[in-house]
Amino acid sequence: MQSSKRKLMSKNGEVAMLLAREFISYDVGDRIRTIRDYAEIFNTGRGTVQSAIKLLESEGAIRLESRGHLGTFILSVDFNRLWSIADFGVVMGVMPLPYSKRYEGLATGLYKAFEKANIPFSLAFMRGAEKRIQALDMGKYDFAITSKLAALHEKDKYEYIDVVHIFNEGSYVGEHIIIFRDNNINRIEDGMRIGIDPASPDQFLLTQYECEGKNVKYIETSYNQIVEKLKNKEIDAAVWNEDEIREKGLKFNIKKLTNQKSLEVNKKDTAAAMVINNENLEFKKIIKKYIDMNYIEEIQEEVLKGNIIPMY
Repeated sequence: MQSSKRKLMSKNGEVAMLLAREFISYDVGDRIRTIRDYAEIFNTGRGTVQSAIKLLESEGAIRLESRGHLGTFILSVDFNRLWSIADFGVVMGVMPLPYSKRYEGLATGLYKAFEKANIPFSLAFMRGAEKRIQALDMGKYDFAITSKLAALHEKDKYEYIDVVHIFNEGSYVGEHIIIFRDNNINRIEDGMRIGIDPASPDQFLLTQYECEGKNVKYIETSYNQIVEKLKNKEIDAAVWNEDEIREKGLKFNIKKLTNQKSLEVNKKDTAAAMVINNENLEFKKIIKKYIDMNYIEEIQEEVLKGNIIPMY
């Protein structure tokens, strides 16, 4: 007898996979499209669609009921079987390096939300929102976590970007501040060497706004190297995340942002955003249907309070 795997490798199996990707976002009681509709969508014959549906039913992934002229309706679905046949595999996400409790909480919330939805999940960490967006475009990841500011900024640059969800304020960072090498300096002045990271839209924009009208020298540097460059006297100041200063107990002279533009931008910068490729329609439906974003934030808050040990 032909194995399930061999069946799914056939032409009928290919269409069954496409149907599974559609049905996985349906609920019991929903009406599916007609055989003719699916034949046109998948550019195949009606017989192939009918055989694919029978394959899904024989695999126990779905049960349908025809109600004559009313159409065909879903009686039951087996999410795990549909997921397997849809060949989604493990959902891959990417977010910033978890150097703060806030990021650890967000990573923990993501893991627990996908676990709750019974969806295989793995999370990678990468510095720089632009690099994460580019990796998303290359198909390496199903979604990327950035700040709201970076998500909207990159969306204007890349037409394939879709912001599928924006979390609450404070879900990404607490606040950005200016960190100075010299304890006697209170503001950015002419002649200063300012650390700036072009790979981080947040830090890049905030730095430019804070230095507006000042004759400074920008020193391009990775965000995670800023502290070392301050210690080594290679730069005089930089915009940085206050979370890390507070949690690591770093002894630096810090001051709040002062430029009105950067203050407005900083509000957008504190919220996290989930970004996907807008061609990945099936994944967008899955996220909307199965992933509880409020639950992610609840878990993050519990990690911040110390009630849950980070897990990522």
